[in-house]
Amino acid sequence: MIDPRIKIRHIACFLEVARLRSVGNAAEALNISQPAASKTVQELEEVLGGVLFDRSRRRLALTPFGEVFYRYASTSIAALRQGIEAARGGQEAALVKIGALPSVSARILPEAVRRFFLAEPGINNRIITGPNSYLLSLLRTGDVDLIIGRMAEPEAMLGLSFEHLYSERVVLAVRPDHPLLSARDFNLGMIEGYQRLMPTPGSVIRPLVQRMLLAYGIGPQSEEVETVSNAFGRAYVRRSDAVWFISEGVVADDVAEGYLRLLAVDMSETQGPVGFTTQAGTVPGLAVTAFMQTVRDVAADLRGAD
Repeated sequence: MIDPRIKIRHIACFLEVARLRSVGNAAEALNISQPAASKTVQELEEVLGGVLFDRSRRRLALTPFGEVFYRYASTSIAALRQGIEAARGGQEAALVKIGALPSVSARILPEAVRRFFLAEPGINNRIITGPNSYLLSLLRTGDVDLIIGRMAEPEAMLGLSFEHLYSERVVLAVRPDHPLLSARDFNLGMIEGYQRLMPTPGSVIRPLVQRMLLAYGIGPQSEEVETVSNAFGRAYVRRSDAVWFISEGVVADDVAEGYLRLLAVDMSETQGPVGFTTQAGTVPGLAVTAFMQTVRDVAADLRGAD
């Protein structure tokens, strides 16, 4: 038996503090006072017999004990939420909640959503974008049904499953009349004199880009811009000499239409799998299953076109 002293409010508060890494922010999100949130977490720690958070840092971090409990607690809450929605049926079940990384938001998701609405007009889509770590936290708590994007690092995939759809590389996008496009014998080292738009820390492609820069002896840049905003990246690159490190799917249409161009450099080492990330051991509902099949069909068309 689960200790009856553990209530859903304990789990909900713990998960929100873990997600926001702040008791104050979690209290605000849960519409309770900060002392009440602190007391709730402390009560849970007393029942579990372990410390869940490292409070020695400016922002809270999960202890190893807390990490283990977080994975199981988030999965349990997600399963409970799924069960409630399935039992209620009706409006709650007629919604597919999709976490989408930037590359699929621009490349395959619009066509998938268009086809899905034609085939399933009674089911709504809720699309949530953001950094991978944020979307993974939503997946673990059931706030999204699935994530479409690059596979996360292995340590972040515990309790999750991945289904490969296609592979994608990082590219270097610039404006159509950028000076480097006419450079003779262009190589990656030539970007050193130009401002760079980089993926933010915590993004899936950031380590790939950093390793590549290190391999070419290219160090950090004081005027570097870190962004996950596709709209900002497009607008900024088109009016400056900046070089944009970005997943190919984000700028594929811009390149095809001539608004951006790619620098001719071998980026094959940044190639990585794109697909579905879902909760392991859970069975998707009918609406989610139907949507996933639509995405598979669009991805298959994309592979055929390539």
